[in-house]
Amino acid sequence: MGRSTGARAAAKGGFRFRRLRRTLVAAAVTAAVAAGTAGWAAGDAQPAVTGPPPGSAAWRADLSLGRPLPDPATASPAEVAAFFAGLDDARRLRLAGRHPSVVGNLEGVPVSLRYRANALALRHDGRFGRLAGRRILAFDPRGRGQVAEVFGDLETSDHVAVITPGSDIDASSYDRASDPYGTPAGMARALRGRTGGRTAVIAWAGYTTPVGVGVDAATGRLAEAGAERLVRFTQGLAAVGLPAPAVFCHSYGSVVCGLAAPRLNARDLVVLGSPGMRADSAAALRTRARVWAAKDPDDWIDSVPHVELLGLGHGADPASPSFGARPVPVTGARGHTGYFAPGTASLAAFAAIAEGEAR
Repeated sequence: MGRSTGARAAAKGGFRFRRLRRTLVAAAVTAAVAAGTAGWAAGDAQPAVTGPPPGSAAWRADLSLGRPLPDPATASPAEVAAFFAGLDDARRLRLAGRHPSVVGNLEGVPVSLRYRANALALRHDGRFGRLAGRRILAFDPRGRGQVAEVFGDLETSDHVAVITPGSDIDASSYDRASDPYGTPAGMARALRGRTGGRTAVIAWAGYTTPVGVGVDAATGRLAEAGAERLVRFTQGLAAVGLPAPAVFCHSYGSVVCGLAAPRLNARDLVVLGSPGMRADSAAALRTRARVWAAKDPDDWIDSVPHVELLGLGHGADPASPSFGARPVPVTGARGHTGYFAPGTASLAAFAAIAEGEAR
């Protein structure tokens, strides 16, 4: 009798171990494919760029106006906007000239002044000088480099969209001619073109993304840091009077958006090719934004096991009916980076969402 009970307990324990092992294997597979790369080389752990922009110490020490400047580490975008609203043009330009890296990256600074400040910063940058002459809303050369580029007239457009990319994207790779619809700049151009130029689109490569295949791609560490930056970025748009954007989140970028969702200033939240959003359902995101999801059956992301265990994996599939997101048609899309290709149903749907016409 005792031996029978022991055997049953051992069998039960063995079943649990096998189930746990299968789950761990699924999580490992997630680590291998969620990075958004074609290869299987090991990924390198990336230190997340966080905190206030470069040059903040000199900015804090500047008393040229006879009073302290807003602390980049603690001032809200609304407080920054109020501060700059109280300055005349000469004082604004003087600050941009003295502290271009701060003014160009500080959320709440007027858009045109940020363009000017970042142009100054890029003029003397040996790594990313090729970005000069473009509408650069943010530029941080630390680490692999971060950038946000505007396509269209952000200050006059009735609608705004933000593209949040996945892995292997930085200031050097956010605009690659070899992969026109797999980079945030290419996606932004395609979306703006499909709206007939009526929507200003921001290619936001504003966080440290995973590189290659590794633990970074399967965990939320970099996404957590990115979520903080994305939340503040959208708060900055609101602080200067811009409409709440439609935020499009590709691949690992959807993990960023999922973590940012409760505090994100967004009208619509659209995920495509998502490995998960670290939430069990659209309702669990606790966002006022409408949530949409697109996944092409040919996308390799469809093979990602939607699990989350011991910090590995990103949870439920946002494109599954049970998640509760609004479905986006994907006819014509191909693979993991084909959602913004011209002629696809997904691009047409994205344009309707960006313009506030989708229901």
